[in-house]
Amino acid sequence: MTRFTPSFGLAALLALVAGAQAQTLAAPGQQQQPPPPAIISRTPIVIVPVTVKDSHGQLVGDLTRDDFRILEDGVEQKIAGFSSEAVPLSAVVLLDNDLDQRVVKDVQKSLISIAAGFGPDDEVALVSYEEFPETVTDFSKNNDFLFTTLKRFEIGSHNHTQIVDPAFPPGGPPPANQAPPNGAGPTNVPPLTIAPKFKSDVDMTDAIFAAGQMLKGRGRDRRKIIFLISDEANSNNNAHSFDETLRSLLISDISLYSISVSRTVPVGKKFLQKGAADLQKYASDTGGDTFYSRKEGDLDRLYPEITEQARNEYTLTFSPQEVGKGQDYHPIEVRVKRPDLSIQTREGFYESAITSGR
Repeated sequence: MTRFTPSFGLAALLALVAGAQAQTLAAPGQQQQPPPPAIISRTPIVIVPVTVKDSHGQLVGDLTRDDFRILEDGVEQKIAGFSSEAVPLSAVVLLDNDLDQRVVKDVQKSLISIAAGFGPDDEVALVSYEEFPETVTDFSKNNDFLFTTLKRFEIGSHNHTQIVDPAFPPGGPPPANQAPPNGAGPTNVPPLTIAPKFKSDVDMTDAIFAAGQMLKGRGRDRRKIIFLISDEANSNNNAHSFDETLRSLLISDISLYSISVSRTVPVGKKFLQKGAADLQKYASDTGGDTFYSRKEGDLDRLYPEITEQARNEYTLTFSPQEVGKGQDYHPIEVRVKRPDLSIQTREGFYESAITSGR
């Protein structure tokens, strides 16, 4: 696995692109004057993280700016910025707290391995969910604290209370969407009982939306990811729709990486089949990825694979030119000149998000 070297290349890249674009907006006789802050803040920059793999599924890390092309609404765009440097992560580890009983033991045993995939400049929060999402820990860079929390976390328990890292007090946005619209909170969830193998009251979409709300305020100089572990169950009772949730991820530059621990998808269990389809689309549309744990021991390998992939994506930026008017959502296509490579990237962006400076 590639060793993580702390890097802030993305922050420098964004500053460089914004500064260069602001200079082009100044009149020739006024180039000595600093550009008005309002012009800089409105400079529309789209961040496009790109993962490239070879035919064996291995990451490809030796490409240059000239190897890439970006098209928006079918129109080729000029690549304003390019970076291949590793980027620190802001991650919400989102854990299904009502897993299929056939996989609970394997997942429980593997949880402490999650901590090994994060470096000293990464910040990680832990959230569990069933009917409602519940914040276990807010963002912290203390890897020992994360390890200890994961070691003590018991899947299926309803007695989780938020744990605060004394060395890293909460400083980010408050946990979002912990209570449902009617005001009833997680404390109203009944005690754990012997559950059927598959339940239909697990609100995965609401949990993803809540994780996105936690991440949206983190800096654009970090890669923002949701690290989801689930058996793909998703009820029909979510307060937030799929489209609303996907939009919230795209406007905040958040990618979703999911690990499915479901061994099979039973015929007739539509909430599982729908959940699997939703997860794949969340991942593909946000530039994340979907992984599958098929046998015991897979999880210990997959956890660091996800963080390595997320951290070592290429970062391309562009300022939209000659785009389709009268529409907010714009599809993106990234192409690479080298043959026999596969690309994973976001499928589009919302113009209103970048012009408002979000």
